[in-house]
Amino acid sequence: MSWMKWLPWRYLVKRMAHRHGFLDPIALLAKLHSFAQPSEVGEPIELLRAGVAFHARGLINSRVIQHNLDWVWPYWVERQFDPNDVAFIPRAFSITHINLSNRNWTAVGQPDIEALPVVDPRGLLTPLYDGWSLDGWLLADDGRCLLPSRCKNSRQWQELGESPCVVTESEMDGLKLTSRAQVVVENGRPVCQLVLRGQSDVSGSLVLSLRPANPEGVAFIHRVSLAESRDAWQVEGIQSVFFSQPARSHHVSDYKDGDVRIHLADKADQTEGQCDVGMVTAAALFPIEAGKTTELTITVPLTKKAVAAAQPESWQKALDGYTRLECPDKTWQFLYDAAIRSLVLHSPGDVYPGPYTYKRFWFRDAAFIIHALLCSGMTERAERALNRFPHRQLKNGYFRSQEGEWDANGEVLWILQRFHEMTGRKMSIDWFDPVSKGARWIQNKRLSGILDKPHAGLLPAGFSAEHLGPNDYYYWDDFWGIAGLKAASQMLRADDQNSSDTFAAGAREFTQAVDRSLASCERRLKRPGMPASPYRRMDAGAIGSLAMGYPTQLCRPDDPRLLDCVEFLLENCFVKGAFYQDMIHSGLNAYLTLHVAQVLLRAGDPRFLELMDSVAGLASPTGQWPEAIHPGTGGGCMGDGHHVWASAEWVLMVRNCFVREEGDRLILCAGIPPRWLEQDKPIRFGPAPTTFGAISITIQPCRGSAPHVTWEGDWHTDEPVIEVRLPA
Repeated sequence: MSWMKWLPWRYLVKRMAHRHGFLDPIALLAKLHSFAQPSEVGEPIELLRAGVAFHARGLINSRVIQHNLDWVWPYWVERQFDPNDVAFIPRAFSITHINLSNRNWTAVGQPDIEALPVVDPRGLLTPLYDGWSLDGWLLADDGRCLLPSRCKNSRQWQELGESPCVVTESEMDGLKLTSRAQVVVENGRPVCQLVLRGQSDVSGSLVLSLRPANPEGVAFIHRVSLAESRDAWQVEGIQSVFFSQPARSHHVSDYKDGDVRIHLADKADQTEGQCDVGMVTAAALFPIEAGKTTELTITVPLTKKAVAAAQPESWQKALDGYTRLECPDKTWQFLYDAAIRSLVLHSPGDVYPGPYTYKRFWFRDAAFIIHALLCSGMTERAERALNRFPHRQLKNGYFRSQEGEWDANGEVLWILQRFHEMTGRKMSIDWFDPVSKGARWIQNKRLSGILDKPHAGLLPAGFSAEHLGPNDYYYWDDFWGIAGLKAASQMLRADDQNSSDTFAAGAREFTQAVDRSLASCERRLKRPGMPASPYRRMDAGAIGSLAMGYPTQLCRPDDPRLLDCVEFLLENCFVKGAFYQDMIHSGLNAYLTLHVAQVLLRAGDPRFLELMDSVAGLASPTGQWPEAIHPGTGGGCMGDGHHVWASAEWVLMVRNCFVREEGDRLILCAGIPPRWLEQDKPIRFGPAPTTFGAISITIQPCRGSAPHVTWEGDWHTDEPVIEVRLPA
């Protein structure tokens, strides 16, 4: 028993607050918790810690940006703080100022390298995690200045060649600036490379600017110095930035003297600068002749030493044997190829749902991302990530990434079983103990089934996914729990029959408890649709209950509870053709829209295609989706600006359009858009791993007659029953 328990700290806190005229924080917290179901974990400490850091940045932003709008800021600031822009957001009583309008960025990198530089929609490059940025400008001698973050004529795309590259092109009144950002390998070291190409109708300067900001806001720089050779910066005395040619002139400024932008025409040349508050800005200028192109290459080493994984051919090796798509739809093709590369980039060991805001680990996101890796033929990468799971398992069997999230164990067991089904491999002996402990944890965690409550026999109230709402008895957790027990039973069947039978019986009992609870909801709500929990009305949180149909397949495709839930969501929670999540996200959500599409596809409902096309339309020009998207502007409004769970869902959705498992059979081509069949080129997908083995599918459209569908299988045993459901 802790001695802290005996201290009258609650009384002291209350008294201190009252003395200084503040609200009683103890009473306030109690009131906040009263809106959620009682839970052993209020909010995961990991999320609280991340939230504090996030809003600390927002607090800094509020002290700096709004008072210095003559500075050149990242694209999101230029728009969100402009009262004439549709992305403008009044700040008023907001204590913190954070990016709520254009949370869009694209990661660049090399396979198996942890460093993931990000590029914003106007080419602002942030080479190091959460660090300062590099920006390219064009300054004409007649005073015109092209600043991409303020430019009205700009476009961006991603080139998916040997090494993915983000290209940004901006033009204004005879000035043109192109930037190309990627990560290359130099002498065994990963190096962030930015190539600037400037053209001007009069002579001028290509400007490389060092910026104390990034897509989240202020990123401090206290000092910078220019090398004697004038071809490199040393930032904070530790990080080098190299230029391919010496700077003709160089300027530095601090917070007191304002942005270096207003000092570009100063005659005095400066080679170093510092700022106590961390707002150093610097600009290196390189000459441009009228009508000619000037090119400058900037490199930022991402590691101090050579890295074994950094090989010139690493992209080629990483993509060897992956499931290829060949289709006549350029948008779908590009999004699929971009999503595949996104999966590779964010699985250097652990898997991450994003390169920046979400560069940390969740079992929930990992299960979907690893599933996409498995389904796209990147088996070794998936296996490597799975093998890290046991290190996060507690002695009591809980797979913990965030405290209080009761879905994790079910997700781990489910994805592990998928791995063994799809590879046809026998489970390693190293996994026996983690699987058994993980399944027993689910059994032990369930509440008593004899409670006279609608949550009898379910998992306890928990935080689960933040987009479902405050702590509650979420069916999402329960469906994953059932799926986990079933998976454990199947994985242990050959070697531990007793445990297998126990977990199978546990899954049946758990299912019965959920069915009873759902029946009480149906009586209360007078419809079969599944709310988020036994105590909720139908709302956007019901999206979590779709887990019963996708991806766990715990029910038939036409289960009335599942389909009524989808109808409710389509009727009440869709905006502009995509699922709008009221809770936390307050934006359109690509991956949750695809969850609805998956249920529709499985049920044979052609409306899945409209949802897929809507999601395709929400993608950035670089092929990425932020976690939530502003319904008005289309910019990212929540989460990571490059959301890898969304990429995973696009890959899984396309895969299921071509091939999916349904019981003991494979369903082929059920999701092929009819418009693809109105041309003559063959459509191909494969080799695609399934639970029966890998399959490669070819569809040969024939104008005026039925398309010809063929396939080649590399089956684990015998060819399964195959059903072709190509739309008429």
